[in-house]
Amino acid sequence: MSQMLQGAPWLLAHTSMLSANQPRKISLYGTDYVLWKDSAGNINSLPNACPHMGAMLSEGWCEKTDRQTSAVVCPFHALAFDRDGCTVLPGSNKKTLPQLTPLELIVQNDFIWSYGGYEPKMPIPTILNEIAEQYTFIGHTADTSVTTDLLSMLLNMHDYNHQNGTHRPLFRIEEVQFEQFIDDGYRSHAFYNMPTAATSLSEKLTNPILLTLPKVLTAHLENHFPSLVIFYGQSVLGKVAQIHIFVPESETQTRTYVLMYGISKHPLFNSLGKQFLNLAKVVVEQDSAILSKIYPHTPQRIKLNNEVGMDWVRRNFEQFPEAIEPNLSR
Repeated sequence: MSQMLQGAPWLLAHTSMLSANQPRKISLYGTDYVLWKDSAGNINSLPNACPHMGAMLSEGWCEKTDRQTSAVVCPFHALAFDRDGCTVLPGSNKKTLPQLTPLELIVQNDFIWSYGGYEPKMPIPTILNEIAEQYTFIGHTADTSVTTDLLSMLLNMHDYNHQNGTHRPLFRIEEVQFEQFIDDGYRSHAFYNMPTAATSLSEKLTNPILLTLPKVLTAHLENHFPSLVIFYGQSVLGKVAQIHIFVPESETQTRTYVLMYGISKHPLFNSLGKQFLNLAKVVVEQDSAILSKIYPHTPQRIKLNNEVGMDWVRRNFEQFPEAIEPNLSR
């Protein structure tokens, strides 16, 4: 069983997470890369270790190679590498052959995907393009590298029983009332309700986001194995699509972050965008914190009701990349 599911597509970033000509380090399958966007909006990526003496290119800077394109510059000896991995050595006016092999990227609208150099074993899901067409982009948040393997991260995110434990302080969730799980192979849907404890007026004034939360939180999660969990929420003010993304940085390190989209039904909705992002950030922080408090590889001797999402993850993880028969989870 592959621990990092080589051959699955991974969403490395949304273009809004990259400032023009500002290099950034990303990791995938145990390898570090430098990712940068030039002034024309082209996205480039190379291995992060300079082939001269191994300096991190992400710690350098970018310089223009013509009007809009740019090269990433090593912070050690100022060697500039273009998007093809070529450089010009000091004292030479001739470009070298490629010294670094670019990471193959697939850019769809604002979404930057990669298979990490492996043969694709499953297609890129189209759901994010569909959401971007219907919703307005609010922003990104909670870009976090968590010391945990990919499977543990996915099991945590698909554990529907943890809402009234891990996230109780945030939402005052009293219980999880599970309704339905729809299994469609690598895609699934989960529906459940979460009654919440009452909050005082002073608490709502201190945290205005509480004004948008109903007495019973209705959750619809759309899951695309292995990298996406999409929470759809709505209130009288508008609708939210909160997208949780997962990337295997190494066998023991998993990156997660959130993209958020919304549909406004009331002017107040737009002013709460930052509050929505802060709420999602706290959710990720709580999930990350609980993962650090779990003994790994502890045998599970108790099984709770409604662990169907975790069963779905385990089955897809064990069978990847074989064809999946849906409706095997119970």
